[in-house]
Amino acid sequence: MAKTKSKIKDGSRIFDAFCIFFCALICLVTLYPMYYVLIMSLSEPAAVNSMSVFLYPKGFQLKSYTLLFKDSSMWRAYGNTIIYAASSTLLTLITSVLAAYPLTVHGLHARRFFVTYLLIPMYFSGGLIPSFLLINNLGLYGTRWAIILPASYSIWNIMLVRTFFSNLPEDLRESAKMDGAAHIRILFQIYLPLAKSILAVVAIYSIVGMWNSWFNAQVYLPTTELQPLQMYLKRVLVQMSVDLTKLNSTEIEDAMEQMFSATQLKYSMIIFTTLPIIFTYPFFQKYFIKGVMVGSLKG
Repeated sequence: MAKTKSKIKDGSRIFDAFCIFFCALICLVTLYPMYYVLIMSLSEPAAVNSMSVFLYPKGFQLKSYTLLFKDSSMWRAYGNTIIYAASSTLLTLITSVLAAYPLTVHGLHARRFFVTYLLIPMYFSGGLIPSFLLINNLGLYGTRWAIILPASYSIWNIMLVRTFFSNLPEDLRESAKMDGAAHIRILFQIYLPLAKSILAVVAIYSIVGMWNSWFNAQVYLPTTELQPLQMYLKRVLVQMSVDLTKLNSTEIEDAMEQMFSATQLKYSMIIFTTLPIIFTYPFFQKYFIKGVMVGSLKG
C-alpha cells in the first residue's frame, strides 16, 4: 500500500519560504540604513545635499574622510573615547564580579537586605543636580575621573552577573570548600572561567554605552582637550553652520560648498565612529547570545 504524503510536511515548504522571506526582509530593514549612510558618505556632495542617493553611490569621493583624518582634534577626541571606554569597561567588570559573588553566598549575613539595598537606586536615582554636586565636591569636575568613576559600576550589571552566578550548581562551591579552597580561589578559578558569556555581555554593554556617551562629558568636562569623540562630532556640526545673509557672492559660493561638505561629513562621521563598535562585536559574539539568555533567568 502506497504511503500517503504528509500534509504537514508538504505544507512546511511554504512555511519555510515564508520564514526565509520574513528573515530576509528583517535583514534588509536592519542593514539598509547603515548601507544608506555609507553610500551617502562616498557620493558627490551635490548628490548628497539633493537627497538623490538611494541604491548606489552617485559619483565617488573621499574628501569628507580626508578632512576627518587630517584633524588632530578628532584624533585626540578618539583617544579620549578609547581611554574612557577601556578603563570604564575594565572597572565595570571588576566591580560587577566582586559585588555579585558575595550576593550568591547563602551564608552571607543580611544577604537579602543588600540585594534590596542595591535594587532601590537601580530604579530611583537622585538626578543630575545631586550628581553634579557630588562630582564637584569630590574634586573630579574637569578631570577624566568625572567620566570614568561614575561609569565604573552598574547595579544592573551586578544583578546580571549575580543571576548568572546563582544559576551555577551550588555543588561546585561546596566541593571546592571541601578541598580547602577559599572564596577568592573559588571565584577566580571556578566561577570566572564559567562566566565568559555573561562577562562578554557586560563588556559589550559597557563599551557601547561609553562609546556613545556625550551628556556627562558636556556637563563635567568644560575643556575640549578631555572631551570624547561624540562631543567632538557635536561641536564640528555646530561650528559648520553658516549665515548666508552676511556674505558676499564669492563667500556665498564657498559657504554653500562648505555646507554641502558639512552635510556629507555628517554621514562620514557616523561611519567613522560606528566602525570600531561593529568590529568589536564579532569578538564577543561567541559568548554574547548565550550570556543574554542565561543572564535573563531568575536566580
